Amino acid sequence: MAPMGIRLSPFGVAVFCLLALGILYHLYAGVISSRLAAFSQRRNIDLRDLLAVSVEAAVLGGKEVKKVRDENNLKEKSKGKTKEGADELLTMGDLLSHRKMYNLVKNTFPEIKVNSEEHDSTVDNTALWSRDIPADILEKIEGHKEVPAESVTVWIDPLDATQEYTESLVKYVTTMVCVAVNGKPVIGVIHQPFTGFTAWALVNQGSNMTPRSSYSVSPPKVIVSRSHSGKVKNFVHDAFGNGTTIIEAGGAGYKVLSLLQMPSADKEPVDQADVYVHVTMIKKWDICAGAALLSAHGGHMTTLKGEEIDYSGTPLNKGGLVATVGVDHQAILQKLPKWDPEKQ
Repeated sequence: MAPMGIRLSPFGVAVFCLLALGILYHLYAGVISSRLAAFSQRRNIDLRDLLAVSVEAAVLGGKEVKKVRDENNLKEKSKGKTKEGADELLTMGDLLSHRKMYNLVKNTFPEIKVNSEEHDSTVDNTALWSRDIPADILEKIEGHKEVPAESVTVWIDPLDATQEYTESLVKYVTTMVCVAVNGKPVIGVIHQPFTGFTAWALVNQGSNMTPRSSYSVSPPKVIVSRSHSGKVKNFVHDAFGNGTTIIEAGGAGYKVLSLLQMPSADKEPVDQADVYVHVTMIKKWDICAGAALLSAHGGHMTTLKGEEIDYSGTPLNKGGLVATVGVDHQAILQKLPKWDPEKQ
């Protein structure tokens, strides 16, 4: 209430308020506009930076995987059963790798959606991108190719081939990062922790991998899962004949590498296959990175019916898959018998 005898003019109060707002605006307009500009700028993400972060995340996760295996400190337990009745295992390697990989990507690009095979509430604010871009990426990939943050989905597999990891069959083990834009895989990284090799690709930009010089399709060598095979062997023989060579292997990442030209290895080289087939349901963090690597070289990874897989939304791909590079994918699809993975 105003002092007795003094009456405040409503018009004067209004003028005073407007003047105060004007002063505040001039004082803080620069701060507000700069913050809005920074927010706007963060809504677009450079794909070369995202590729470099993906490579670094896969390598750091791989170091955790290797350390746990070397120290024999797996502390394995079952997360449940697959549809085929096999245990889905979780080890300290899976968990520690997840923490490194997830937090590194999320701390660097907090705006994007990141899906990981593992779930853990541990927040690691020290997991920061080094800002290093590997020389081969700088050489082959142009910068300033940006995409809206809301269009990006990242899929992380902190330890692919956990079953084989527990059996010390480490040649099959990989760590993987995939970036999908509007559901299409555009960045694929597959790292081998026990050899130190990292395969990467940015679709329509470049890769450190190449297809092999030749493939066979009459009959092909077909690579399938050793731990989640379902009825895949009969399916493959029905498709390509009883003389078809079937390679049983662990890890979806390893199976994709078997389709490409790998560097020579003195010990335990990667198998060479012509076609990768999976006839049961499979998760997108298992296959997205491989899909990007193959796509970068004109290859394909589709459902058994030849449908493109959408790498957004739910993690489950219910349609099985067939993956090829360097061969006629449609011709391979036409040889496949009718099959419904959801009924197997």
